Amino acid sequence: MPTLILVRHGRSTANTDGVLAGRLPGVALDERGQAQAAALPGRLAGVPLALAVSSPLQRCQETLKPLLAAREGLALHEDERITECDYGDWSGRKLAELAGEPLMEVVQQHPTAAAFPGGESMREMQHRAAEAVREWNARVEEEHGPHAAYVMCSHGDIIKSLVADALGLHLDLFQRLSVEPCSVTAIRYTRLRPFLVRLGDTGDLGSLAPPAAPSAPGRGDATVGGDAGAP
Repeated sequence: MPTLILVRHGRSTANTDGVLAGRLPGVALDERGQAQAAALPGRLAGVPLALAVSSPLQRCQETLKPLLAAREGLALHEDERITECDYGDWSGRKLAELAGEPLMEVVQQHPTAAAFPGGESMREMQHRAAEAVREWNARVEEEHGPHAAYVMCSHGDIIKSLVADALGLHLDLFQRLSVEPCSVTAIRYTRLRPFLVRLGDTGDLGSLAPPAAPSAPGRGDATVGGDAGAP
């Protein structure tokens, strides 16, 4: 079966503003995100790609644009099932403000029980994305062979949920995973099991250095929707 190359969109204006963008329109890549997208063709230069699949949101489309320009004939498909989680009433709010919501503790500790007011549950998010990947795997294998690779550009929580699915990891543990903007995560699927061969690879180890001004000790919560990555 194929190898799925998951790319989280580059850093967006919402990431740098500390806002949970969700599915709000008009959220674009910031300057760093554009540079990350421009570097993506070089990072994937040695990988033949059968096709590309993208979330319909602008920040994912912008992330794949340089790759599509560099790969003449690479077909792009949109799939609503890999779009951002529907955060409902949380969309557009500051992450710092959301940290005080009682639901945030559920999102962090028991995501299978988390349902966003006016939006969807995290279970629903994972289910639709995993179903999309299974269908794309079958299509890519049928059209391009069992050893083909394809790229899919999506969002932080979606990618983390797909990694959890591939590892047989309960969704309640998926907040232990981290995927930075424009990071590459690769899953090689086989008939009996998937293999996680890359996780959140940015090609830059600078983000492992401690921050210049560490924040006050906290509970180590994951950033809903994905963090902004290295400065």
